[in-house]
Amino acid sequence: MGGPCIKGPSTEPLARDFLPGIGQAEGPEDSSRGVDQAKDSVEEPFDPGLGKHVKRRTGLLAVVTALGMAGTLAGCGTSAGATGDVTLKLIAADYGDSAANSSKVYWGDLVKEFEADHPGIDVDVDVYSWNVVDAKVKELVEDGKAPDLAQIGAYADYAADDALYRAGDVLSIATQADFLPQLSRAGQVDMVQYGMPFVSSTRLLFYNKTLFKKAGLTPPQSWSQLQSAAEALKAQGVEYPYALPLGPEEAQAETMMWLLSGGDGYTDQVGGYNLDSEQNIETFTWLKEHLVDNGLTGPVAPGKLNRAEAFAAFTRGEVGMLNGHPTLMGMARSTGVEFGVVTMPGNGGKSKATMGVADWMMAFKQNEHREQIRDFLDFVYNDDNVLKFAREYNLLPVTSSASDLMRQNKADSALVPFLEQLTTSELYPVGKTSWAEVSADIKKQIGKAVGSAGPTAVLGQLQRDAVAAERARE
Repeated sequence: MGGPCIKGPSTEPLARDFLPGIGQAEGPEDSSRGVDQAKDSVEEPFDPGLGKHVKRRTGLLAVVTALGMAGTLAGCGTSAGATGDVTLKLIAADYGDSAANSSKVYWGDLVKEFEADHPGIDVDVDVYSWNVVDAKVKELVEDGKAPDLAQIGAYADYAADDALYRAGDVLSIATQADFLPQLSRAGQVDMVQYGMPFVSSTRLLFYNKTLFKKAGLTPPQSWSQLQSAAEALKAQGVEYPYALPLGPEEAQAETMMWLLSGGDGYTDQVGGYNLDSEQNIETFTWLKEHLVDNGLTGPVAPGKLNRAEAFAAFTRGEVGMLNGHPTLMGMARSTGVEFGVVTMPGNGGKSKATMGVADWMMAFKQNEHREQIRDFLDFVYNDDNVLKFAREYNLLPVTSSASDLMRQNKADSALVPFLEQLTTSELYPVGKTSWAEVSADIKKQIGKAVGSAGPTAVLGQLQRDAVAAERARE
């Protein structure tokens, strides 16, 4: 058998929004972050994208965006089983920011080990930048050349087109049952799981310890405390007392965190869009009147401030508070910023839920390699491989067993606060085929809700557009 075929990332200029890391797309052409970013059709999670994630990038974007790399490893060039009975084709996203930590390295090691124990199966992996990976898979599917597997940001459109295996068809019972329940639910379309979570992330409130100490502050646990802290930071000359990135890069993430902290979210209890609910309007009214109008969100209008710019400002010591995912920890440490993290404050106390982000694995039916896919995915999701990937990119595991091991390992202590939030997190409504369009609309419009247009008008129009997008896909 030949060596594993792992190709480097493409450099085509398309954008995606993802998890942060967690790269994170929201539709086949969409992005959010990696785990920590979101996306939309040719343009787009995060969560990052829990990147995720993340689509994402400049500054933070760079953390998840892959650099173009040339060359193909030895062993590439066959799509049929020249050295084995079956060759599986996998398209994967790159979570690295250099050749040294490219996801190409991870997949190369994993495939080499898998093939050694499975002589009848070869695995051919192409690794692409988050900028282009969703569009690449879409192109292959439309050309009738679907890969066997894709590790990208969104699955719902492919599931709706009946192009995917159900998760239960390509996973052992033990592997499928090990997924964290909320991630399994987020992978469902019409109560059937098609999207298999690959990596996840959550968001917490970061604060600059040095600035807080200088102002005599403790971390806020409610909106009123957050406002008081921002006022004290402003009095100390802090440029961004609270950074509110509602710019087009990843506004859907900041928006969701605030909606959850206000007790609601993007959808109601039965899954319908609920953007202009009374609670959501009250949340954005508070943001506008208590933070934005009082000059507590910095010199750049929230609708023009992107997440990457806010993260970069935090690493320069110019931000008192902002919402962030685990990748920001490494960025802040690299510049010597001392920081702490706490649960996102809520209206009257701690937020009842935080935002989670996931990027997805999906299996296409076209090549009819169900049995071989199952063997490979059961290997991909063993604890060692799940933890290796999560630790490499400061992301979170998607299985209960790997999560337990992370909690027990002192070396993972910095990630545990984010991990603890995952069990009560809420994810983007990625099971909706309309979400990519709705997310893109939110990114373009939501900044106006804290400006002169106001929350009622902006959220009302977003709701009408969301309902129309949903009906168009019925």
